[in-house]
Amino acid sequence: MKQLILMAAGLLMTACCCNQQPTEVEPVATPVVYEAEIQLPAPDLTRGTTVGEALANRRSWREYSVEQLSLEELSGVLYAAAGINRPETKRLTAPSALALYPIRVYAFFKEGIYRYEAEEHKLVRVKEGNYMAVLGAQPFVAEAALNLVYVADLSVYADKPIPAEKVLYLCGQDAAGYAENVNLYTAGTGLRSITRGSASAELLAVIGLDAAQYAFALAQSVGK
Repeated sequence: MKQLILMAAGLLMTACCCNQQPTEVEPVATPVVYEAEIQLPAPDLTRGTTVGEALANRRSWREYSVEQLSLEELSGVLYAAAGINRPETKRLTAPSALALYPIRVYAFFKEGIYRYEAEEHKLVRVKEGNYMAVLGAQPFVAEAALNLVYVADLSVYADKPIPAEKVLYLCGQDAAGYAENVNLYTAGTGLRSITRGSASAELLAVIGLDAAQYAFALAQSVGK
């Protein structure tokens, strides 16, 4: 009798264990250290919702908390914008008219300005300090943890028979692709973002770029 009771208890414990829901593992959250270079970890391509859910969640946010992005979140945002997804051809996650890829991505933090280097998936510091003021007058711009600036390098069109006004149009198209990739990434991973079309006339000078070669295309605020 005692043996039957022990067997029944064992079966009951086994059934209880089988019915337990698996514990959801919290995603890694490594704080960003704003050094001369920020090496980004490989993006987690399994993170977030389905594309359909991201589309349903996508909206433009104008309210942001003071919470910073983790290193993993920052990696995902930059990869979505302009990461290399085909190493053999160095093609990016976003499309480009004529495959010229004129857009250069700059990341503005309160700690400084960084340039994104897609081949090494890292950020390289351009300037220390908080320069959010040149990105827009809306209060949320300065509050967001990250502001991305999409700048067009016009020199890639130097040997192309394309009118100047058409060049700017193509650059705007390319930048919009980068920005919408980020919008979908943020919508699918619980972050917030908004695409913006204006910035201070001083922006290029603050970054250290020659206005004869470069043109502002778009800006984007990202945060929580």
